[in-house]
Amino acid sequence: MQFLESFFKLKEHGTTVKTEVIAGCTTFLTMAYIILVNPLILSTTGMDLNAVFVATCLAAALGTAIMGLVANYPIALAPGMGLNAYFTFSVVKGMGLSWQAALGAVFISGVVFLLVSLFKVREAIVNAIPQSLKFAISAGVGMFLAIIALKNAGVITSHPETYLTLGNIHSPSTLLAIFGFFIIVALEYRKVPGSIIISIIIITLLSIMLGLSPFKGIIAPIPSMAPTFMQMDIAGALQASLVGVIFVFFFVDLFDTTGTLVGVSHRAGLLDKDGKLPRLKRALLADSVAITAGAVMGTSSTTAYVESAAGTAVGGRTGLTAVVVALLFLTALWLSPLAATVPAYATAPALCYVAVLMTRGLAEINWDDLTESAPAVMTTLAMPFTFSIANGIAFGFISYTAIKILTGRFADLKPAVVIISGLWIFKLTFFN
Repeated sequence: MQFLESFFKLKEHGTTVKTEVIAGCTTFLTMAYIILVNPLILSTTGMDLNAVFVATCLAAALGTAIMGLVANYPIALAPGMGLNAYFTFSVVKGMGLSWQAALGAVFISGVVFLLVSLFKVREAIVNAIPQSLKFAISAGVGMFLAIIALKNAGVITSHPETYLTLGNIHSPSTLLAIFGFFIIVALEYRKVPGSIIISIIIITLLSIMLGLSPFKGIIAPIPSMAPTFMQMDIAGALQASLVGVIFVFFFVDLFDTTGTLVGVSHRAGLLDKDGKLPRLKRALLADSVAITAGAVMGTSSTTAYVESAAGTAVGGRTGLTAVVVALLFLTALWLSPLAATVPAYATAPALCYVAVLMTRGLAEINWDDLTESAPAVMTTLAMPFTFSIANGIAFGFISYTAIKILTGRFADLKPAVVIISGLWIFKLTFFN
């Protein structure tokens, strides 16, 4: 106990071992859905579901442990929602690339993330990006997740004339998915910890009882990670056509991590007096190491989770909270049959709810300034309607730069934005 007190500086942060353990358990419950959802999403690329399950747990445990032990923050990490969808539906299925090449792109983005964190390039990049585009990218990723979720749930389906139309809402699986979303929202409204995982379990149980899906067990020996371990194709990812893919992995994770770190730390009262985040380099080190290690093990990009706010809300203030979360992710390694039991329509409500959270950023956009709101809308709508996060980011930067130039608002344009826009134009022109 004394070691924990001194190592994590518990008294200095006004917390106790008991409080930190409770906070860790709370955070884990709110984000445990990722060990069920991530394997299901990535397995549609041809990746082995059980191997991805193990990689998900290990990447989350490693990144979260580093965040706790090195940076001393109560923030947990795991493969990111949105990033796994981009990996699966845009890169592999959309561009026709192998999942090995996609893992290679994730690995390279992690190395780049590590370098910009060490040399303080991160601050320059983040500060140069317009706030309206930051909010729009988050909202666009949310809508991208929503359209995937609605498709998996059977709420929408393709149509030769209207492109999309209402699916078979009389289907039991579709009705269960809709009910699952209602459960999550109701539990969240009542501030019940673990609302998403509770919903997934309830819908899975109902599905088994109705004979819609088989029960494959709960506990089993840890599966082999061999089908995905060290399978990333770095050479394939270095093709010129994949530069944009690497950029998107890096870019989205950069904003995800930075926004989550600042937002959760602000709620927990961990920011400096000037509003800056102490030990930021250490925190970013945890994320970049988890990304590269996750790619080696066989999962998409790892990022800081906003669900960490659930743990800080019950008193978590130090890295001990994160260490507890990491240990729980390791314990979850024995739950692979449960991950294989969960049907896709049971996790669709989770994607829809994450979409609800991510689209809140639209409220922060200055709608009275068309030069800010128009590019933001282009960014947000392009992601779901072109089924690509990359296209949304590209349309956003290009339209922002073009509109500012045509309206004479040159002072609003920072060199980094113009350069990024130029790179996207070059990519879309020659490597689309």
